[in-house]
Amino acid sequence: MNIKHELIDFFETFKFNITTRGHLFVISGFSGVGKGTIIKEILSRNPQIYFSVSYTTRRKRENEVEGVDYHFVDKETFKKMILKDEFLEWAVVNDNFYGTPKSITLSKLENNIDVILDIDVKGAIQVKSKLPNSTTLIYIIPPTGKELLNRLYKRNTENMDEIATRITTSLIEINYINAYDYIVVNDDLGKCIEDVENILKVQKMSSKVQSLSITANREAE
Repeated sequence: MNIKHELIDFFETFKFNITTRGHLFVISGFSGVGKGTIIKEILSRNPQIYFSVSYTTRRKRENEVEGVDYHFVDKETFKKMILKDEFLEWAVVNDNFYGTPKSITLSKLENNIDVILDIDVKGAIQVKSKLPNSTTLIYIIPPTGKELLNRLYKRNTENMDEIATRITTSLIEINYINAYDYIVVNDDLGKCIEDVENILKVQKMSSKVQSLSITANREAE
């Protein structure tokens, strides 16, 4: 048997095996843009994805649940957690602390489980710098500034001073949006959810997420 036939017979025994690693999907957006609703729908459609519940020192809203939306703690507790290096990232936003728990997030990734983080641009950039090959950044924007303000007014959870503070934060965040891998406009909620879900699917096919190994079913003759 010549070498060409040997190679053909050898190749015929190949089995291609794909191993998919856990990946971090950071979803950020202007306050009031609807990212919470988007994330909840993504999670309901993809129950295998883990949502990392952040810690915060801000007050709990009436419709929020401890341990589901956030872990609500006081500032002294949060500072102690910083000193113990318990956060993957943390930041101060609108005079409150926010942070992502480190150990459980990394544990999920090590066990090949995807994780979604709902964090601001400061935290997103921290995570991307620490885990560049394991992180995809997605930013949700409104179609117009007027539409965003209408949404903030309708949810009726902040007074005018608090809304002004959030808009100021949004104006600052505009300068960092280009650091994100994807920008999605939430003009139509259904389409926006579909767009984000498609991003997750595409990234899972990336060579940064998938590993290829080859096994042979039998010895080449």
